[in-house]
Amino acid sequence: MIDKVAWLHVVDGRLLAARSAGKDTWYLPGGKREEGETDVDTLVREIGEELSVRLDPETARPAGVWEAQAHGRADGVVVRMTCYTADYAGELAPSSEIAAISWLTHADRDRVSATVRLILDDLHTRGDLT
Repeated sequence: MIDKVAWLHVVDGRLLAARSAGKDTWYLPGGKREEGETDVDTLVREIGEELSVRLDPETARPAGVWEAQAHGRADGVVVRMTCYTADYAGELAPSSEIAAISWLTHADRDRVSATVRLILDDLHTRGDLT
């Protein structure tokens, strides 16, 4: 099990996604906890490192937990992605290992990991995603 925390940020029916350098698959921004971190601590740190913005921890709200086969890993290796929404300050820009950011719609299902595909489906079903 790969346990990750991610930022679920939807604007105008599109979901913010990130692509790491050298990769062709899009993921939600976020990452793994460091020892002693809460989910929100992890989220604030990872988003600051990856997207050059500061999440407001006071606005962080649980958005759901999704699990699916880990992209590029052996069969049976599952990613559990715990997602939060949160407000931010600053200008979104890729940094650290992030090569690019993009705004995805449901039509982009074939460009994302299996876990993000589930999230796109759920957001689309709820009417939050075009």
